[in-house]
Amino acid sequence: MAADPKVWALLLAATLTIMSNATITPALPGLEASFADTPNAGLLTRLLVTAPSLLVAIAAPFVGMASDRFGRRPLLLAGIVLYAISGTLGAVLPSLEGILASRLVLGLAVALIMTTQSALVGDYFAGPMRGRFMGWQMGATNLGGFVFIALAGWLAGISPRLPFLIYALGFAYLPFLWRALPEPDRSRVEATGGGAEGNADWPRLVAIISVMSALTLTIFYIIPTQIPFYLVSIGHPEPAASAQAMALLTITGGISAISFATVRGRLGIGLTPALGYLIIAGGFFVLHSGETLAMVRIGALLIGLGLGYVMPTFVVSALNAAPERRRGAVTGTVTTALFLGQFLSPLVVQPLVELYGYSTTFLIAAILLLPMAGLIAWLLRPGRA
Repeated sequence: MAADPKVWALLLAATLTIMSNATITPALPGLEASFADTPNAGLLTRLLVTAPSLLVAIAAPFVGMASDRFGRRPLLLAGIVLYAISGTLGAVLPSLEGILASRLVLGLAVALIMTTQSALVGDYFAGPMRGRFMGWQMGATNLGGFVFIALAGWLAGISPRLPFLIYALGFAYLPFLWRALPEPDRSRVEATGGGAEGNADWPRLVAIISVMSALTLTIFYIIPTQIPFYLVSIGHPEPAASAQAMALLTITGGISAISFATVRGRLGIGLTPALGYLIIAGGFFVLHSGETLAMVRIGALLIGLGLGYVMPTFVVSALNAAPERRRGAVTGTVTTALFLGQFLSPLVVQPLVELYGYSTTFLIAAILLLPMAGLIAWLLRPGRA
């Protein structure tokens, strides 16, 4: 599997999606200062991070249906070109409103890349190889995200515009992806009226998986959206403190995702994400238990570790359940759920923080994750998944 160029091409495409929001995060204070004369500069600057997620959530289902009809490869390559152009425009556009518009276009590009890339995973790989690849993919995106965010932090120290240039990596990836990713043979699917029919109950299964995906991301995004402010509240305003927490989360998530296939081989496809949910719940309980930097680090480590066992399950389970002719639409649905949860997280969580405080909010998150562990174990139990 490691010798297959399609594997490396798909992993490279996946690493682009992790940068869609996070790359410019270190540059936000500098951008706000640069456009201090712009009305609502503070709000517009923060929208630069969430705007791509909103467009991904809106566009992904339509991209999925289009990829089922017109093919994956053209849409993926078009998405990479659009990604590189729209992403780098932020380095030169003269107004904050113009940069925000370019970020909306970037969201469309991410929808094209993420949806078609996931559908190609279903087309190229089957059975245990599909699960193994999804673990590798999350590992690659987590570790790649760590490198890209570190690079963006260094570039933002020079100029808040420079991190936008990292999106130009899409141009560097394009020639290899052009050669390594053939369009899957869809004539067999059309000749047989749709190919593999998947699980007879697949619409309900995919719907439940999508809801769980959105809820999981809503809870998980408590870390990147709330932890920096929580650290300030307990006496650690230094940026290095939140950077260390995010680094621990990203690295442990990547490591556990790489071992996803091995753990799933021992525990099964249902118990593996159930274990992940329990570990994440333990991480949030640690955050609830003590207001110290050490507890934040331990909590972030556990949440990243558990997430590596949960996230690969969503797309793998949806692809396994759905008929072959519906893979694009199904991956679009799951992609929408993931990014909708990401977008909604601060809208849902911030009122809880204001009403109950950080500690109780962390406890609520831990409690919510417990029944989710039981639900995923039941949903993907042997003989059903």
